[in-house]
Amino acid sequence: MKDTDIVGFANPEEVSDNDEDEEITKIKKKACKKSGGFQSMALSYPVLKGILKRGYKIPTPIQRKTIPLALEGRDIVAMARTGSGKTACFLLPLFEKLKVRQAKAGARALILSPTRELALQTLKFIKDIGKFTGLKASVILGGDSMENQFSAIHGNPDILVATPGRFLHICIEMDLQLNSIEYVVFDEADRLFEMGFGEQIHEIANRLPEARQTVLISATLPKILVDFAKAGLSDPVLVRLDVESKIPEELTLSFIVCRPEEKLAVVLCLLKNVIKSDSQTVIFAATQHHVEYIHQVLDKSGISNTFIYSNLDPSARKINTAKFETNKAKVLVVTDVAARGLDIPHLDNVINFNFPAKSKLFVHRVGRCARAGRTGTAYNIVSQDEYAYLVDLHLFLGRPLNIIPTSGSIENAEGAVGKMPQDMIEEELSELINWHNSSTDLQNMEKVCDNAYKQYIRSRPAASSDSIKKVKELHIGEAGVIPEYSNVSSNTRNLLSKIFSYRPQGTIFEIGAKASATDYQVMKTKRSFHKESIMNFHRKAEELEVKKNLEDRSKKVNLPSSTNEEINSAFNTVVLPKKRNIDDLYKPSKKKKRSATKDDEFFIPYSAPDKHTEDGLAVNSFNTEADKVQMDLTADNEESQRLQAQIKKWDRKKKKMVTVNNDRKIKKIRTESGVWIPASYKSNRYSAWKDKSKIDARNDDDSEEESPQIQKLHTTANTHWARHNQKLKEKIKTKNELKRPEQVLKARKLMERKRNRNARKGKKGQKNRGKNKGMKR
Repeated sequence: MKDTDIVGFANPEEVSDNDEDEEITKIKKKACKKSGGFQSMALSYPVLKGILKRGYKIPTPIQRKTIPLALEGRDIVAMARTGSGKTACFLLPLFEKLKVRQAKAGARALILSPTRELALQTLKFIKDIGKFTGLKASVILGGDSMENQFSAIHGNPDILVATPGRFLHICIEMDLQLNSIEYVVFDEADRLFEMGFGEQIHEIANRLPEARQTVLISATLPKILVDFAKAGLSDPVLVRLDVESKIPEELTLSFIVCRPEEKLAVVLCLLKNVIKSDSQTVIFAATQHHVEYIHQVLDKSGISNTFIYSNLDPSARKINTAKFETNKAKVLVVTDVAARGLDIPHLDNVINFNFPAKSKLFVHRVGRCARAGRTGTAYNIVSQDEYAYLVDLHLFLGRPLNIIPTSGSIENAEGAVGKMPQDMIEEELSELINWHNSSTDLQNMEKVCDNAYKQYIRSRPAASSDSIKKVKELHIGEAGVIPEYSNVSSNTRNLLSKIFSYRPQGTIFEIGAKASATDYQVMKTKRSFHKESIMNFHRKAEELEVKKNLEDRSKKVNLPSSTNEEINSAFNTVVLPKKRNIDDLYKPSKKKKRSATKDDEFFIPYSAPDKHTEDGLAVNSFNTEADKVQMDLTADNEESQRLQAQIKKWDRKKKKMVTVNNDRKIKKIRTESGVWIPASYKSNRYSAWKDKSKIDARNDDDSEEESPQIQKLHTTANTHWARHNQKLKEKIKTKNELKRPEQVLKARKLMERKRNRNARKGKKGQKNRGKNKGMKR
């Protein structure tokens, strides 16, 4: 086996059609034997052929657990770490359920994705694996032409891949009936709810038939997802694998500490000196302004790169992604829009330019590489304001925080926190300063990024208080150079480290002052007076440091780790943490109710025991009389009441107070499930498209009841007769129908033009006849 081969994957280029057929016949013969491959799952011939053509041989653990359950028709909530092959978990059962293409049935499967990139990736995966099944798939994305999506749905695709916002818009616009949907997938379900699609998802779920099969794919299990699974799924199965190993073992981590102004120089050092020139790298930045800024700097340095962020035009996002996937650009600069779900093939490295505030986001960022058995490296650049998030991450991963000492060496440098050689950074930093001095655009972009980062810090969630306290004790900023990057001369590095660690003995009153100055004389006298105390302090500090190092060395003893066989042979019973039921995790805690103690002898109530009886028997009381004579400061007519119901709000553009109606239902429409949604979902664009495209809705519903003439016209392929056939269609359709007002108005205008034309011709004829008579005379 070659070093470049990946376990469980074959090279698709080496798999020929003859080899596929031979291998599939072998699989069919071995179907009765129990094995761990795809052949043991009783998949059909077209699906197996697509799997082999793609190059897959051995299913991943999550696929081995999930696919058999999905083939049984069970509702599933699947959880696994990123890059574990969750997409195939729902696509292979989908192909088995739909089997073959049905042109007149409508969409039978729906896949909802949080981002357009993930939806397009899923569509590509469907076409690769399912191309032998003959199933037709279409994609519904926000930002694309709605008219094209109307025509795509009229083509009755078997599978719809969509983003929730645009799909709900299409459903309401077309009054789309989803009764034919048999299989529904919520891909990256936790991300769907995090992005604010909860209202759309619930509305779409209400439109779906109850007898559907539902699959939820997620990396985490928040409470809102559990509640949704309880309400929308019938007897769901939770498949939870690889939860303990949050990041792949094949992923190498590197944490680089630097000052904020040196971050860009560190990125250039990594791309030029550390990362191989033929490898692909993704850089994650905090805001879209940082993305554009890094893109400009990389262009200046001659590194081929491209970029993606959420506000970028959809077509530009598609083009830039294709550039990176086809290896035309070696570096992709992105925001967190690409942090989840995207499977970029052969991605080698990830660079976190801005360290993520949430540990879960870090896992998804670095999970873009080291997928499906490949190896990868994640370089994380950490500045002083991000130290607490670094401690949070290590607590989340359950790993020790290894800080490289300034002097000496560390035994296991993998995943350790350290610095890059200062002379490498200084070289790139001087080049950056020259570029900024000669380019106004870079200066402006740097200012914009500084302002954007200030806004980002305001919205960034705070680190835990324990981590903030721990950072003060760890001295992360004093970390030494990472051995991997120490590829420069030691003399230069030692000189620079001495320069940066140099602390002058004198104070600001003594440096640069004359010996005869009063300030200098005072400080000199004060220093000589306390000289002995200062020396004692420094001596005690050195002794404590030496004592601490000796204690640390004595405590550290490298013990060999025990194996599972040794543990089982030594202990007959192993007590593990109790596995709680998932429903019990979110049950409200039962708090003991405080027993109310009341001493009737001394208790004085607010009202008399017979208060309600007295109120009922009273004829005239103070409250009833006061209600009759009170003066309410409210409007006394309908117009004043209408004005009073309105709220005044300051409009920045108009520079004045404007009225805002406080009715929550204004500019909203009510759906079939009783939910009020924005009225912009119903813009009548579908009706306009139908009139423009000459499509009658009845023909779509009852295509079998068309007249023989229309059926004959459908089969006509000659473009010369297309216009004539269209007119004949309209004549057949509108034979016994009333004309619309626009048609009547158009007919009247045409008739009036015809009369005017005839009148002008009549006048010309009379003049010509008069001339002819005069000539004859």
